[in-house]
Amino acid sequence: MVDSILADQEKLVAQGRPGTQMSKQTEHNQLPSFEASVHGGGHTLGQKASFWVAAAVVVHTLWTSAAPAMTYPLYASEWHLTPTVTTAIFAVYPLVVVSVLLTFGGISDYIGRRLTMLLGLGASLVGVLLFATAPNVNWIFVGRAFMGVGVGLSAAPSAAAMVEYSPAGQSDRAGSITTAAQALGLALAMLVGGALIAYAPLPTRLNFWVLSVVLGLLFLATWFLPRRFSNKASGRWRPKLFKVPSGLYVIFATSAAAVTTGYAIGALIMSLGAQIAHDLIGSGNAFVNGAAMSVFSVVSALIALFAKRLAPNSAMILGGVASSAGMGLLVLSSSQHSLAIFLAAIAAAGTGYSLSFLGGLNLINASAPLQHRGGTLSAVLLVAYLMQGIIALFLGFLATAWGLRVAVELGSAAIAVLSLIAISLAARRNLEPQISQMTQI
Repeated sequence: MVDSILADQEKLVAQGRPGTQMSKQTEHNQLPSFEASVHGGGHTLGQKASFWVAAAVVVHTLWTSAAPAMTYPLYASEWHLTPTVTTAIFAVYPLVVVSVLLTFGGISDYIGRRLTMLLGLGASLVGVLLFATAPNVNWIFVGRAFMGVGVGLSAAPSAAAMVEYSPAGQSDRAGSITTAAQALGLALAMLVGGALIAYAPLPTRLNFWVLSVVLGLLFLATWFLPRRFSNKASGRWRPKLFKVPSGLYVIFATSAAAVTTGYAIGALIMSLGAQIAHDLIGSGNAFVNGAAMSVFSVVSALIALFAKRLAPNSAMILGGVASSAGMGLLVLSSSQHSLAIFLAAIAAAGTGYSLSFLGGLNLINASAPLQHRGGTLSAVLLVAYLMQGIIALFLGFLATAWGLRVAVELGSAAIAVLSLIAISLAARRNLEPQISQMTQI
């Protein structure tokens, strides 16, 4: 395992405070080699392969999360469900993720990233199989809960593993590739789901059978990741509430606000996006709607790759601005029934999601102590997923009580306010000195 957090910190400080550097010899002395930190016999993957397997686990978190998105209108029609019920199906997932993070959020710091990811992938596979075979909506709720368990266990460990499997001095790419991997998972969910629903048999099932095969292969690849690492947390693991490390409170709040902004956008797009495209925009083709929604993920991936060298503060501020713009365009597209404006709204929302998530992730990765990185990342994701679930339920109640357009308008306004909060926190002048202090620890 490569401990590249110091390299991250060096880059962040250099971006914000020119002339502040660590010597390469100091970095070399403090960064254990990947080979030296992997123990245990048997066949294991190398560093590069391990990095990409961890990235594939990140892909699965968004693919699994968004896989039912294109199916919600079909469930509503087949089982006569209200928007409250369909958004509740979505909301079960982030709320279960929150429960898992509260109970098991830091477990990968004790039992290892590999084992935690395997447990998560196994739970995700069970959830997907329940969707593939569901005879009624009750099975869908149970399957969604298993998906939440799977993502709750694997989201933070896979993101942390990507940092730890990065070559020395190149860990700055981990945050951007993590964001791009999430975007890829989202795109696959939209495009594969939309195509299978529109042009293949078994529109409510085949999508999940295909995903179950992918998860089975990913489980097999994850099995061959390195089994043990250095820098494990001291003591034995036990369920406990998160404790943000001393000195990280402002950084944690800023990171959580930015990531939450991105996840709130995801709640709106994933829970109601297909219904918005069908009912308000007037597009009846599932593949076209999926392709339109996939613009969100394509733009997210491109932004993540090109913005990886942005300072976290700059990324979060720009992300907040783009998020607000996207919400304004979404409201306009709903009132004008315009597919072109809808596409522009999705692109702006994807930009906002990518920059907000990237900035928040890089900020906390560069600041959290290595032995508590998994737990600290889990705490950030806990806040984001909790708000995502609350917003999804809020949107469902609004859509049922007052109509889909009102839900879009009020939901977009709430996300715009959240974006402004993230911008104000990211613009705080005392954030940069805190990063500098953490670099010297």
